This record gives sequence, structure tokens and C-alpha cells, in this order.
Amino acid sequence: MRGIGWIVAAALIGQSAGASAADERRPDQQAFFALYKELVETNTAVDVGNCTQAAAQIAARMKAAGYTDQELTPFSVPDHPNDGGLVAVLKGSDAKAKPMLLLGHIDVVAAKREDWVRDPFKLIEEGGYYYGRGTVDDKAMAAIWADAMIRFKQSGYKPKRTIKLALTCGEETTYAFNGAEWLAKNKPDLIAAEFALNEGGGGRYNAKGERELLAIQVGEKAAQNFTFTTTNPGGHSSQPVPDNAIYELADAINRVRTYEFPIKFTDTTRAFFGMVAKAPTTPRPVSESITTLLANPNDAAADKIVSMDKAMHSTLRTTCVATLLKAGHAENALPQKATANINCRIFPGESVDETLAKLKELAGPKVTVTANMPIRPIGIPPRLDPKITGPMTTLAAKYFPGVPLLPSMSTGATDGIFLEAIGIPVYGAPGIFIDSDFSGVHGLNERIRVESLYAGRDYLFDLVKAYAG
Repeated sequence: MRGIGWIVAAALIGQSAGASAADERRPDQQAFFALYKELVETNTAVDVGNCTQAAAQIAARMKAAGYTDQELTPFSVPDHPNDGGLVAVLKGSDAKAKPMLLLGHIDVVAAKREDWVRDPFKLIEEGGYYYGRGTVDDKAMAAIWADAMIRFKQSGYKPKRTIKLALTCGEETTYAFNGAEWLAKNKPDLIAAEFALNEGGGGRYNAKGERELLAIQVGEKAAQNFTFTTTNPGGHSSQPVPDNAIYELADAINRVRTYEFPIKFTDTTRAFFGMVAKAPTTPRPVSESITTLLANPNDAAADKIVSMDKAMHSTLRTTCVATLLKAGHAENALPQKATANINCRIFPGESVDETLAKLKELAGPKVTVTANMPIRPIGIPPRLDPKITGPMTTLAAKYFPGVPLLPSMSTGATDGIFLEAIGIPVYGAPGIFIDSDFSGVHGLNERIRVESLYAGRDYLFDLVKAYAG
């Protein structure tokens, strides 16, 4: 799960052994597997893959299930013909009930065959796992949402609340065409909803393969990149001077390194830390320090103890870190230019302009600081709404008894931020468990436990029906 460190795992551990995968799948599971397999085996990595094709394949399955052309809206733009997506609508019977939206991204992080043990774009079942790029992120959820919509239509299910599905491309690549952003800006009525369910929640197994914890994502940081630039006339390296572009850049980066943005809380993070502080297995110094910070966020001693865990540290504040460097033009010349990329994860409610102002202050007068395009919206934390969390909690007790469920704020970023910018609160749904090592997400040999996929599918199907009425 995103943003949860060892303290949470230790504090909120719940032992409930995962059931083994059935030897034979139900007919509905077989149909789902065919959709999931086709989606995983369709390369949708930016520049080399084709999201439009993947969306069209799902649309064909939905049409076969009974959806009309009026209920399906494929979309793309001329400049990015392979980065398209799909919106599907299952109309509800109650005109007064506002729609709900299921959001999933079908693009994936790039994967090179020579780096993987298995072909990343072939779904391979081995040792109780499905292997392949996107088996978790985010084709598991995208396939589950599409499969649920198909099952609803085939069974003749009539929801009270209209259910919408948006499958989009571009979530994994900052500079790519982003389907969720495009829909929010160009087709807001098409995806208008009271709330949306998205990735970002989930569950985690411990090292023994036991279900350890569940989380609901309620809010996220905004990801934003900035560029630091220093310039200098340069000269011959045999006659160095203190006025050096690399040194000036290094000094600025070091000031960013040592600066701590102030601690802030949302309703979600306050509830999250409160649960950790009260958990009986939380180390006493950590528990006491969390309690101190909840009362006084400016307590430096308590901050130092809690922030020893990198996930806790990031959950408390905006963070900025240097991720790329480029400098100089020759071995034997003083540098004429040096640049660095500073990647920031901005706390909900704080703006890009505010962060830019602080970075300029830290960088000093000899360093130019600019915000890189694209500039993402401000993070708007959704309410910790019992109408949303209630059904998640009730069904979690049914499907995953004894497993703790906690609210969390993602220290990463999802496409939910674009929907929240137009007034749609987005919640990362729990249900799909991954291993404690993150199951290879964004890395090599991405995988998901077979039992996790099918158990998560059943949970999420019932969850959608619980909201739809």
C-alpha cells in the first residue's frame, strides 16, 4: 500500500490467513479472467503501447453484454491517438440519486523484456501468483470495474444510483496526455458524480502471507516538479574561482535537503495518527510523540522521533527532494550552467505557488527556480464521510474478518486529484491485497496473488452495489 511504513504495520497488524485459490474457477471468474488477461497482455506503456486499443477491447466486451453506443463513449485526441480511454454509463432508476464514478487507469509503467524473468506483457500464473506488468497497477482494479459493469448489465441489475466507469490513460507519466485530466476539463458532465472510487487504497500481506491491514485512501498530495538553474560565464578549469555554477547549485540543493516543511494535519491524517498512537503494539516513544504532535505540531523533539519512519515523515508535511542533476559542458572548463530537478509532494491545501515561493527563498538570489509544466491542481482532501467509509468497513468485516481498516492519505499521487479539482471527492477503495514488498509495482516482475485478485473482485463488486442501492 502507498504511504504506510513499518510503524503502521507493527501497530495495526491483524492476523487473518488468506484463503488458497480454488482449483477451479466459477464461470463468472473465467469470464473476468479473459478480460483481465487481455488487458494485461495489451501493452499500454507510454509511447510504445496503445491505451486506445485496450479501451476498445473492453468496449467490445461491454457491447456484447448489452451496452448501447449511447452508453459507451470512447475518447481520444488527434495529437495522442493511442492514449484514449472509455466512459461507460449504467443509468439508475432514481433521478434524485447522484451518480457514482468508478475510475481506473489502463496505462502502465514501461517494462523491458530483458530485465524481467518472464515476459512482462504475458499473463503468467506461477506459484499462486499472476505475473505481468499492470497485474496490480492498475489493471487489476480497471478490469474489476469493467467486469462489474458487464455483470450488472448481463444480470439485468437496476441500480438506484447511476454508475459511471472511466478508464483512462496517462496516470503513470507526468508529461503524457492524461485522460482523467482531459475528461475533467472537457467532459465534466459526462463524469459528474457525487463521489468516485479509485486506486490508492488496498491491503497488505505480511511476510507469512497473512492479511495484515486494509486502508482507505482519503486524500493525496499533489506531485509537482521544479527546476533549479544556475549560470556562469565559466572559464578555464586551471584557474578556478569561488563563483561556480555547480557549487551554487549544490549549496541551494543542500538548503532544500535540510529544510523541513511545517507539520500539518487533515481530518484523515489526524484520524490515521490517532489510531497508530492508540494501538497497543506501537512503541511507547512513538505513541507519546504522535500524541504530542497531534496537540502541538511544532514540537521538534516529537517530530524527530515520529519522522524516523520515512512514510510517517512524508505523511506529516510537504516534501521536496532533488532527483535529477545536469551540469557543465567539458572536463577542463568551469561550468557555465547547472540544473537540478526538485520533485515535491505538496500537502493537501497548499498550492504550487506557495511551494515555489519557499523554494526560491531556500535557493537564494543566484539560483533561478521555476515550476515545471504540467502544473497539477491543489490537493483537496475529501471528507472522512461515514456514508463512504461505512459500507467499506461493513464489507471488510465480512470478507476480511479481523483485519484492521484505517484511513490514509497517499504521499504519492493518483488521477483523483483532477476529479477533486472539479468537485468530485475521490476515495481509494480497499480490497486488493499486495505483498509487503509492494509486489513489484513500478519495478521488476510485478505480481498479484491469485486469491487476492478474486477476493478483491468479490469485495469491490459488492461494494459498488452497496453504494448503488
